[in-house]
Amino acid sequence: MEVNKAPNDKISLMHKSVSYFGGTSYLGLATLPAFQDQVIQGIKKWGTAYGSSRHANVKLSIFKAAEHLLASQLNTEACVTVSSGMLAGKLILDYLAQSHTRFYHYPNTHPAILAPNSLPLYIENGLHPALLTETVEDIVICTDAIPTAHVQSIDFRFINNIPKQKHLTLVVDESHSIGITGDSGMGIFSKIPTTHLSQKILVGSLGKAMGLPGGIIAGDSNTIENIKNTVMFSTASGMSPAYLEAYLQSGAIYKQQQDKLKANLDYFFDGLQLDDAFVYNTNYPNIYNFNREFYEALLNKNIVITHFNYPTPQDVLSRIVLSANHTKADIDFLKRALK
Repeated sequence: MEVNKAPNDKISLMHKSVSYFGGTSYLGLATLPAFQDQVIQGIKKWGTAYGSSRHANVKLSIFKAAEHLLASQLNTEACVTVSSGMLAGKLILDYLAQSHTRFYHYPNTHPAILAPNSLPLYIENGLHPALLTETVEDIVICTDAIPTAHVQSIDFRFINNIPKQKHLTLVVDESHSIGITGDSGMGIFSKIPTTHLSQKILVGSLGKAMGLPGGIIAGDSNTIENIKNTVMFSTASGMSPAYLEAYLQSGAIYKQQQDKLKANLDYFFDGLQLDDAFVYNTNYPNIYNFNREFYEALLNKNIVITHFNYPTPQDVLSRIVLSANHTKADIDFLKRALK
């Protein structure tokens, strides 16, 4: 289905307004007038786009200011923004491939951080045998903080079972957790123990909860500086500076929307009994149902949810998404439909 206006809590289908519980704008910033005003002010200051290399002789101060704040909020030494989450993943994979012998991936890891020759982290419910050898080597494990069709952050205790001879770099994609989970809503990365790690690196899209069209890489200062010195980074345009300005000026707006989302989750789950067909976490805005008839059943009740083939053409994903912009009336309507 196509719509002619950005979805919010409602969308128009066949000249009829229906309730919308989909997408990834968890904080509702994309359609929030107060945040849009900040973006407009950012455009007036920095223009609609800035296509120059970040290495050009004329540099925009907004990049350094925004990246400094992001690093502070993420509790990392440094970070760098790029034009998309996919580019962030590509940059870090190419960089690590120069010095690491093997890549492994957690189940359902997003393609943005899936190296071409990556091996599965688990085989037959156990860690990949190559991870358990005494061979000294530099390896990378890539994972989403919250994988697709999951609603809890992954348990990183598996790292304790990997021999210390493995010099382990952990790459964590926070696309669907940054902005809405962890301390101050800035993800789980800072809480991942480093005892058995050589280093940990955060990547992600800022286009979900954060409402910013761009990507991010965060970690130790040396890694971030090395990323900035790669050919791919220097020959790519940065993300829109106008949106970074909006982010810099919108601390109170982010907090307001995070509080609204938390209140909406509390209201939705209060007194609601969901059967075993649902996968959910009362503190997370995605609610999954893998019954193939579920989407049509809600559509017949004038409710549209996320539903498409993902991550492969053979897989079907149906997901209810609550956002900060839903009203109590919206949520009541959904709860009645689920009973």
